[in-house]
Amino acid sequence: MPNNHCNIQTIKGFLLTRGWRDTPQGITLTFWAHTDLGPAQIIIPAQQAVCFIEKSNKMSLPVHVERKSLDLFNLNNAPVDGLYFKHQRDLNNLRQHFSYDKTLLHESEIKPADRYLMERFITAPLQIIGHSTQKKGYLEFINPQLKPTDYTPDLSWVSLDIETEDFRGKLYSIAVTTQSHEQVFMVKDTPPVLAKEKTKTNEKIVWCKTEKDALTAFFEWIEKYDPDVIIGWNVIGFDLDFLQWKCKQLKISFDLGRRNPFEQQANILAPQQNGHMYLARIPGRVVLDGISCLRGAFWSFESFALDFVAEKILGRKKLISDLTVGGEAAITANASLSKVEEIRRQYHEDPLALAEYNLEDCRLVADIFTKTDLFNFSIQRARMTGLAIDRQGGSSAAFDNLYLPQLHRKGYVASDIGSQPNQHHSPGGYVMESQPGLYENVLVLDFKSLYPSIIRTFKIDPLGLIVKDDKDEGIPGFLEAEFSRSNHILPNIVNELWKERDIAKKENNQPLSQAIKIIMNSFYGVLGSFGCRFFNPQLASSITLRGHEIIQTSKSLIEKKGYTVIYGDTDSVFVLVGNHKTEKECLNIGRTLQKTLNTWWTKHLRETFNIESSLEIEFETHYLRFLMPTIRGAEKGSKKRYAGMIKKGQSTQMVFKGLESVRSDWTPLAREFQQTLYELIFNKQPYKELILGTYEALLKGELDDKLTYTKRLRRPLESYTSTQPPQVKAAKKMKNAFSKNQSRKIQYMMTTVGPEPVENITSPPDYHHYIDKQLAPVADSILYFLDTSFERITARQMDVFD
Repeated sequence: MPNNHCNIQTIKGFLLTRGWRDTPQGITLTFWAHTDLGPAQIIIPAQQAVCFIEKSNKMSLPVHVERKSLDLFNLNNAPVDGLYFKHQRDLNNLRQHFSYDKTLLHESEIKPADRYLMERFITAPLQIIGHSTQKKGYLEFINPQLKPTDYTPDLSWVSLDIETEDFRGKLYSIAVTTQSHEQVFMVKDTPPVLAKEKTKTNEKIVWCKTEKDALTAFFEWIEKYDPDVIIGWNVIGFDLDFLQWKCKQLKISFDLGRRNPFEQQANILAPQQNGHMYLARIPGRVVLDGISCLRGAFWSFESFALDFVAEKILGRKKLISDLTVGGEAAITANASLSKVEEIRRQYHEDPLALAEYNLEDCRLVADIFTKTDLFNFSIQRARMTGLAIDRQGGSSAAFDNLYLPQLHRKGYVASDIGSQPNQHHSPGGYVMESQPGLYENVLVLDFKSLYPSIIRTFKIDPLGLIVKDDKDEGIPGFLEAEFSRSNHILPNIVNELWKERDIAKKENNQPLSQAIKIIMNSFYGVLGSFGCRFFNPQLASSITLRGHEIIQTSKSLIEKKGYTVIYGDTDSVFVLVGNHKTEKECLNIGRTLQKTLNTWWTKHLRETFNIESSLEIEFETHYLRFLMPTIRGAEKGSKKRYAGMIKKGQSTQMVFKGLESVRSDWTPLAREFQQTLYELIFNKQPYKELILGTYEALLKGELDDKLTYTKRLRRPLESYTSTQPPQVKAAKKMKNAFSKNQSRKIQYMMTTVGPEPVENITSPPDYHHYIDKQLAPVADSILYFLDTSFERITARQMDVFD
């Protein structure tokens, strides 16, 4: 019999999953948390759903809706009543009924579990106080008291990968790895006879006669090991989705969650028409996909194929490599099919090799998570935002979690998303017209977190926009906005986040520092987005236009000191201090400008607005040499595209922004050529030999392995009818094979008969295309400032080869 011993517990935990369901007694909320005593399930019964409506709106409501008079106002300063529902479906039905006018209800989209947590200021760490019952494998709390706390969990995890015959074929194997254990569940009617030297691998394999046996053994292993987190690579969209499909096919339960009679079994939700991602709903367990987590932490790669990322981060590859000649990710259908064929061969002829391949994929994912500290980043982001630990993006929801509870305590409620009239977007960040040229000694001064600093300094806030100070005049914004000096919320949130980030930096807690930076920088984007309930052009414009003013004024101040500002972008100014200056002199100039600007802004804001400045400009970079190119084919300077050389220790390092060498849609030929050419010129070394040598090698066919274009089709292949860019033409030459390319990426080469997919080249490369469209543009972007050109340098060789 189960142990039903009850006692009062006070323990700390960390939220893993949250959910709700309608019951005859009301809405039941269900939370799973990690604690030092093991997993805990928290059940909160008999809750109500709630939203708000203007008190003046006397329209008739369904009989099951309870309307209460409240001492609250909306952001138009109109009093509101509360609407209370026994079931969430009743609120949803009312929202649907009023969908023709989104101004009628307020905060009606907030899910009951999210509202319950946010109103208690609980993000992810929480304190649980109440009676507990020891169940099989977990503690159960029914209706305990929950409070915010500080707690960092040590989550248990398992890395998962499966191998299959095809996207919807036979299941071959399921591999799992943990910090201390590895296991493969291999489907084989008859286990092979093994040589002695292969017994070590065999010890990790559970031989299963049928797919059903393998799934059952896997689910039993999951229940026994009981991980908090499941990680993998495209693990939701492929591995878990396949396993759920296979369970339905075999008519067995998809028993991946922590078992509890109050909850449904695990479910993988495919993207809806307007959705972009698969979702995993697994009771008590979090699923973290490596691709989504890296993107959420702002990692960037030319390809997010596991093989490619593993090589970049770990210096390792998959055992059946995805990498083609030249180091590009194998994203063609042909490469994928070749990989599938090798997996099939290993399954039938060498299953131990397949097991090792399967396990190595698990290891690669686990090691990437460890090397990039993704577990800690995900924990810290959830702690700071109140978003579920597995939720990527969600900037507007994070803003709600932080802002709404404080707004309610000020006596106000917010509108529904989409209730604001269609208004013009606010202007973006200020980008200065650049002065193109090849320069020496360019300094970059950067305003530290400019937009959050503007929010702090000028008290930009949704509530502060509508309330007025009794004594003092408000702080002017833009578009006739004026903000309260004392009654605001967002500046205080930014202040607290700023303090936490400073502490995180001192403690060298990079994941926390990065999470806070992302949150703070998202605030402007949220306020300027139609998808935010607080959208108002006055708010976003008061941030961006103030940024314009700050950069333009700073430019004028610098130029009064006798220096030239050759470029500015959102929060940075690029200052030319001139040739023939030593490194020490340049560093002193940068520090002096930093001090001068910070002092000036502090004094100016105090005297002009009677506010204290939170603006802080930093001398960030000294470029020994710097190129600001022109727009291709024009004399006007480009924007967001430049290259420079900085000192790194005792050597130098090249920096490229927005140029071809950092763009994956340019060929390896162009990228490598640009990097080498610029480095030679920046170091004032001979460069013509490189140009001539590359030109000749290309025409001799020695660089054919560097001519591949890699591009993505933004929509289904069949939708391209009127216009057909080269990648579309190449994809169509792949015929039916491209339909299996889920990434919609295509690798192709320009040949004498046009674009052809790399696995089906029928004609020689069009070398003159690569000269005109790849080498010449890259070279001329810098040769222009040396009074020469690619054509002039290669003219004699052109005659020879022609």
